[in-house]
Amino acid sequence: MLVTAADGEKFNTMTASWGFAGFMWRKPVVNIVIRPQRYTREFLDSNEYFTLSFYGENKSIHSVCGSKSGREVNKVKECGLTPIFDNNSVYFDEARLVIVCKKMYVQQMSEDCVIDESIKQNYNNDYHISYIGEITDILVKE
Repeated sequence: MLVTAADGEKFNTMTASWGFAGFMWRKPVVNIVIRPQRYTREFLDSNEYFTLSFYGENKSIHSVCGSKSGREVNKVKECGLTPIFDNNSVYFDEARLVIVCKKMYVQQMSEDCVIDESIKQNYNNDYHISYIGEITDILVKE
């Protein structure tokens, strides 16, 4: 999936694969986790909304958006994506599925909270930031 967040007309998107959907606080939610050093994090932190978009078998989008930084490359142009600004969120016309989310909770993951020792051994203190967002809209392209 691509995680996208905006700050006015400026935005960034990145490939992410960690996360889940479910119910929390009596609301439909997603939980995504993002490394603190990612450029997209700046936009996630400064905006109330973010989107998750899915592209099916088009793996080239995920390859570019997962390996290049929006600080240095215009990933949207390189992938041929068409941004759509909708209220407080941004997504792309080429997506087959978009989940629009309103941020509810943010927390830096901590080694002190990890119980499974194999996680500590395998992830070298590379702890992500957890973002829980309420699902406010789901857009499906037919």
